[in-house]
Amino acid sequence: MSSFDVVIIGSGPGGYVSAIRCAQLGFKTAIIEKYSTLGGTCLNVGCIPSKALLASSHHYAEIKHFEDHGIELSGEVKVNLEKMIARKQAVVDQTSGGVKFLMDKNKITVLEGMGSFVDATHVAVAKADGTSETIEAKNVIIATGSKPSSLPFIKIDKERIITSTEALKLPEVPKHLIIIGGGVIGIELGQVYLRLGAQVSVVEYLDRIIPGMDSSLSKELTKVLKKQGMKFYVSHKVKSVERAGEAVTVQAENAKGETITLEGDYALVAVGRRPYTDGLNADKAGVKISERGQIEVNDHLQTSASNIYAIGDVVRGAMLAHKAEEEGTMVAEILAGQKPHIDYNLIPGVVYTWPEVAAVGQTEEQLKAAGTKYKVGSFPFKALGRARASGDLDGFVKILADEKTDEVLGVHMIGARTADLIAEAVVAMEYKASAEDISRMSHAHPTFAEAVKEAALAATDNRALHV
Repeated sequence: MSSFDVVIIGSGPGGYVSAIRCAQLGFKTAIIEKYSTLGGTCLNVGCIPSKALLASSHHYAEIKHFEDHGIELSGEVKVNLEKMIARKQAVVDQTSGGVKFLMDKNKITVLEGMGSFVDATHVAVAKADGTSETIEAKNVIIATGSKPSSLPFIKIDKERIITSTEALKLPEVPKHLIIIGGGVIGIELGQVYLRLGAQVSVVEYLDRIIPGMDSSLSKELTKVLKKQGMKFYVSHKVKSVERAGEAVTVQAENAKGETITLEGDYALVAVGRRPYTDGLNADKAGVKISERGQIEVNDHLQTSASNIYAIGDVVRGAMLAHKAEEEGTMVAEILAGQKPHIDYNLIPGVVYTWPEVAAVGQTEEQLKAAGTKYKVGSFPFKALGRARASGDLDGFVKILADEKTDEVLGVHMIGARTADLIAEAVVAMEYKASAEDISRMSHAHPTFAEAVKEAALAATDNRALHV
């Protein structure tokens, strides 16, 4: 029987990063993955493929505005969806292959099969050919991730009533795509097909899209997407989703009891994701799972079994790849006797639409609920020379700072390249920067990053210079 210092179940961003860090720290490490490719949901049917399609569809959308830049195209510009999907898959394959390279480079044993507990120190690996292998582990890290959620009355057929997985490889551009759920996944995939020519309707149970983010971001993104042609039905509860041939009918009810009926050719169910522990046999190892399906962990991500840890989507907190990576690194370093930490308040969230949406720290709603006195500094992208030069005028940067100390409590931005700009805010908040600290740092001109400086100036005695 093979024996390892650390066995990791699941090869998503949390799992494979944790494996690399464990190997770097000198542990004999194995990783178990039930699929034939490494990388988990993120690399195979999540973050990477969706961003590839967002990039491709963004190029197509941009072409329509080339004449504004003095670029004239002759002939009709067409979408080859099959080729676009193929490029997406090539990106996925290359990225997954990169993870395999990293496993080999770090001398990590990769076991393909379904991992499940025999007991707290033994894990069985059931292989596709029907055989099974049991390995011994001093420590185990559960990184099994999540799967798309649904509603009890919806029958997902993976053809016309689909999840995000199927939405990444549709055989055609929908005529009318109905999206159930206005969160990050639904909005991102909705914009992909909106750009490619589909009519897109979003039905959201709550009163706004991207409800977990600051309401000002939701309001601005809604305005921009409406301008692009997306339709929204917020504060609507879906009552039924039915398919008849190639047609899908969705009925939803608003707070007044009024019913709407939407007819399309595809319905994307994007109501969130659930922790995936199916077949893990966690009880055999003494690992407790909560009523919400999450593996219960303490502040060190240790489960009820002292030698078993859990990270990523399968535990409490935001379901984000970079959060899982930080947790995977943290557990590896704890096992090595180090004392790492994670400030969950400083895990940024991003929506990869265009304009991009990004945020870190507290929202205005959270500060108000906590009774925290704060001040606001905001700056619009349309006031930036760089934004005017590129034509990316939508959006703003908003900084929330403590009224007395001026410490930055939250940064919320929507606009061009905000997925990258948010890192400046994370660094600033990690070092307890004040709004004035940011405002006194030189930002290159002309750049989108100047909006961060100007928002900081606005939060510091309303000193913004260019508005």
